[in-house]
Amino acid sequence: MLAGTIQTWIKRRIAVRQRLARMCTSYLLFLMVVTTKHSLEEAARFSGLHKSLFSKLLKSHSKVATTTLERLSKTQARQFAKALARRHGLPWKILIIIDSTLQHRASLHPENAQTFNHGKGYVIGHQWTNIVLLLGDILIPLQPIPFYNKRYCQTHGLAYHSEHERVVAYLRTLDLEDYIGAYDQREVLVLADSGYDNKKIEKAIADKGWHFIIALGKTRSVKSAALSLTTPHSRQWCHIDTFFLRHRRLKWTTIRLATNGNKRKRMDVRVRHTSGSLRYVGKVELVCSELRNRPDGRRKYLACNDLRATARQIVIGYRLRWAIEHWVYCAYILLHMSPPGLSPGVQSICDKQRALRQSLADTEKRHILQQLSQIGGVQHYKDELRQALAGT
Repeated sequence: MLAGTIQTWIKRRIAVRQRLARMCTSYLLFLMVVTTKHSLEEAARFSGLHKSLFSKLLKSHSKVATTTLERLSKTQARQFAKALARRHGLPWKILIIIDSTLQHRASLHPENAQTFNHGKGYVIGHQWTNIVLLLGDILIPLQPIPFYNKRYCQTHGLAYHSEHERVVAYLRTLDLEDYIGAYDQREVLVLADSGYDNKKIEKAIADKGWHFIIALGKTRSVKSAALSLTTPHSRQWCHIDTFFLRHRRLKWTTIRLATNGNKRKRMDVRVRHTSGSLRYVGKVELVCSELRNRPDGRRKYLACNDLRATARQIVIGYRLRWAIEHWVYCAYILLHMSPPGLSPGVQSICDKQRALRQSLADTEKRHILQQLSQIGGVQHYKDELRQALAGT
């Protein structure tokens, strides 16, 4: 399979302007094949084009990446929305996952870079909020949300908005019908970790008629269903960890779950579950969970506004949460579309990348053999090598 064949296949699916087609297809093919280091230097070395062309593409034509991602996302979503099935016996068919990604940087010199506390220390980089649509077993990246710090907004004359405010605005304007057509709002579930435990985010989800499973921070205020009926709205709230400490009468129930590994191991999770009220949001199902064999480990507190959901469904649903840029998402979707020349038996993303690399390597070897077999081919090939080395 020639590299030109797959580049033509990519070009037909992204529909960019003719003068940008070569750069866009070369960059996407690079992201589809190379799994180690994604840099402009590596992209230039892979494609044989100058680094400045890729730099200009990313700097001057950022909207092309956005529109390309949106077009690819909608195309794939419509394809798989025709036969939606519930996952793992859950009452929801359409999952929207919210998670954050830090794009590492070596220093603070790039614009909008910040220092983040990333669990095991501080990390310098750019922050993105990823929005992912999960239809069955197909994961479809939607347009991510960049976070701009106050200094960057002041420099570029932009209005500053916090990450939570940007997520709320995104959810309010997200029209799923553009992606999957008509759907039942009750079958939509939004998943997020405690970093997005925010009343405005939760109300934005509920206002659209969707459901959510969100991990709560330890200091989030809740009250029992009984107290919600018998006390004033402004009183008797307590932190979620204190709530489950006071309700020790709730029995632990063990849930056995399959892990995501290849060995098909199982893990036991014990949970406490009750109905309650989440402050500023309303009625929810509350779950306290922890690994059974690690009783002193970290407990997770979950809230779900779908009152039909069981504790098992809430825990399984939350575990589906999946944790950057637009062109990488485009490459991911294109790999799912099965590029030409790949065997139908190649299913996983890693196997497809490996097959593409091998195919391109074999093409290069055939090109070398063809050159060497021609009259004066050895000298011609030596000249090509000298020119390539002189250009590095």
